[in-house]
Amino acid sequence: MNSRLIRIGLLLILVVGIAVAVAYRDRLDIVVLEGWIQDAGIWAPLLFMAVYAVAAVLLLPGSVLTLAGGALFGPALGTFYNLTGATIGATLAFLIARYLVSDWVAERAGGRLKQLINGVEHEGWRFVAFTRLVPVFPYNLLNYALGLTRIELSHYLLATYICMLPSSFAYSYLGYAAREAVGGGEGLIQKVLFALALLAVVAFLPRLISKLRRDPMVGTESGTERGCRRVRRQSEDDEVK
Repeated sequence: MNSRLIRIGLLLILVVGIAVAVAYRDRLDIVVLEGWIQDAGIWAPLLFMAVYAVAAVLLLPGSVLTLAGGALFGPALGTFYNLTGATIGATLAFLIARYLVSDWVAERAGGRLKQLINGVEHEGWRFVAFTRLVPVFPYNLLNYALGLTRIELSHYLLATYICMLPSSFAYSYLGYAAREAVGGGEGLIQKVLFALALLAVVAFLPRLISKLRRDPMVGTESGTERGCRRVRRQSEDDEVK
């Protein structure tokens, strides 16, 4: 009973925190972050990664922070700080879902939901990798959803960190290029073109991954791709309901 009350209390705190964060999300922009970074001094990278991690837990959009990371720290360090902060936040959300509600969901899951969870667990890290490269639904929600499964934490963490690298670098460089455009830096045209090329690669990546995941002999889908398709169909059905 005490354990259940603690879980309910923590869940309520999380819900309130998410509600407050969403209500004030407009106040989180690059100008505010730049002020915090300047005040933090040598602790600026740690502060930025902590903010990113908390934002992921509270369901705040990561795209703003990723662009800000590239603008404030440059494409290389920005990518590292963005990727690390995003992975920490994703792991925290994963653990929160696992230890607060996964048992409750497992006891009540049945039918299509049970089949879906079993399919995801069977694919394991491959499902995590595929959805990070080819997002099926928003990054923040995916973190919590995967926490409801029994995927190993180490597999989840490594697949998340490695497979979010392409998009993290692309958006970090875009933020850096935007900052250079505002400041009138040298080689502006080349930087903007390179940023656009990176975005094109990221946009094309889902189609490329889907093609590579098909059996070249018979053209069938992989288990991971079928699992992703089931997740997408289930999500669409829920929206209709």
